[in-house]
Amino acid sequence: MSRVVSFLRSLRRLLVTLRVLVGSGMIAPMRPDKYLRQALVVRRHGANAMSGIGLSAARAPKATALVDERGFLTWTELDQRVDAAGVGLRELLADGEGTQHPTLGILCRNHRGLVESLAAATRIGADALLLNTGFSGPQLRDVLEREHATVVVYDEEFAPLLAQARERLPHLTEVLAWVEDPEHSHPGVHVLDELVDAHRGRRPAKPARPGRTVLLTSGTTGTPKGARRSGGAAGSLAAMLDRIPWRAGETTVVVAPMFHAWGFGQLAISATMCCTVVMRRRFDPEATLALVDRSQATGLAVVPVMLERIIGLPAATLEQYSLASLRFVTASGSRMRPDAVTAFMDRYGDIVHNSYNATEAGLISTATPADLRVAPDTAGRPVLGTDLRILDDHGREVPQGEVGRITVRSDSAFEGYTSGETKAFEDDFMVSGDLGRLDEAGRLYVVGRDDEMIVSGGENVYPLEVEQTLNEHSDVVEAAVIGVDDQDFGQRLEAYVVLRDDASVTTDELKKHVKTHLAGYKVPRRVVVLDDLPRNDSGKVMKRELGT
Repeated sequence: MSRVVSFLRSLRRLLVTLRVLVGSGMIAPMRPDKYLRQALVVRRHGANAMSGIGLSAARAPKATALVDERGFLTWTELDQRVDAAGVGLRELLADGEGTQHPTLGILCRNHRGLVESLAAATRIGADALLLNTGFSGPQLRDVLEREHATVVVYDEEFAPLLAQARERLPHLTEVLAWVEDPEHSHPGVHVLDELVDAHRGRRPAKPARPGRTVLLTSGTTGTPKGARRSGGAAGSLAAMLDRIPWRAGETTVVVAPMFHAWGFGQLAISATMCCTVVMRRRFDPEATLALVDRSQATGLAVVPVMLERIIGLPAATLEQYSLASLRFVTASGSRMRPDAVTAFMDRYGDIVHNSYNATEAGLISTATPADLRVAPDTAGRPVLGTDLRILDDHGREVPQGEVGRITVRSDSAFEGYTSGETKAFEDDFMVSGDLGRLDEAGRLYVVGRDDEMIVSGGENVYPLEVEQTLNEHSDVVEAAVIGVDDQDFGQRLEAYVVLRDDASVTTDELKKHVKTHLAGYKVPRRVVVLDDLPRNDSGKVMKRELGT
């Protein structure tokens, strides 16, 4: 009987997946020759996160694939450049050490060089290691060494960081993807455009194994780990399309950093959906609005702090841009300020979708605009094909409304960390490492990392609760709360706040504000005013840098 139930459940998911893919235009009628070309692409490249480039080139060869500060490329042009880059990079990787499973490091901002390098790596069976553009020199060196990268593709602005890595990795081959001054020579360093030109018209041989993407965890509480992802199944794509109104062949502005899991996912989906990707190397809130209006984009992919900075622009600036073409804004990567969500939708319409995802688990839940109108701090409901449980420390489900460990079961293609470690599991549910609760409507609220919980005087304190209380004060822009060692209480709370320019509140008054709304043991012993909270490029607050 259980087999019958399992079969029927699988059949239902398949039918729903097909309905969503057809409705979004991902699956659409085409000429027979285009079906044949797509079949040859799958045979040649396999099914991976970046195979959408070849599929889109077969489907709409003359359509615009991407737009960056250097101009635009059609799908055919991009596909051919990826092939040529693959041939060139394969030769460089073969010259290095450990070529059985070569690793290509990519240290680039959002531009065509990142896309070409990433897609080329998957075509030659290499692991594409996406590196954080916010790394320090020692961090970059350590990650390149740990992941056994033999070739690194990078933007010229990061040359000083590579100089530090070169001291320990003298055999590292370097390739420049973005050159500030084309007239300037770079002895001993290859240039991606030159590799493409030298191998134009050539196609790499089919690799012995499919290429994989290595995404780094955010590292907000320690050294980032490398998580291998071989690509998303149709069910993973359908899960997003079921909740967020992507449509094939339209235009999406992606300003979320593509080295991060969220931005990478938006790039992969755009390629699979034959959507034009508009990008720029550095985020600027007003320039992002201009990109949307100029390209008549229907989608905008951000991390939450970007949306907050957009809506924080002066009203006179916001009024210059209509965003009338936008049907959705999709955000993930960190908590989103409820007031920013509401203010954005009040101005531009109910188009914001806030998602909760993890590098290891992919997309977990999404809050629709209707969810955010009711509960602007929610992460929404689990997406299609994902089951979610909130468990206590003994593996038992907690009552509705209580905080516990978020555990997830899905079809994610996470293959473990590059170190050989994996995530903890409860039965077949992966332990995400986050704490959360569910409301009566089944909406998820993420309250923080399980290793961020503060135990003060024997009482559990979730930093988010104190942060939200501080954020409710009219003089506070944002707040972060951490626990520091205390001889008497084990830990005590410290709060770090950013105040509005015209703020008059004192730190003692902020403590009284918290005490008015929360129990006494949740009042920070110390409140520190900062100009800005330290964040990584995906918008998450780097709490380990506070209190140091």
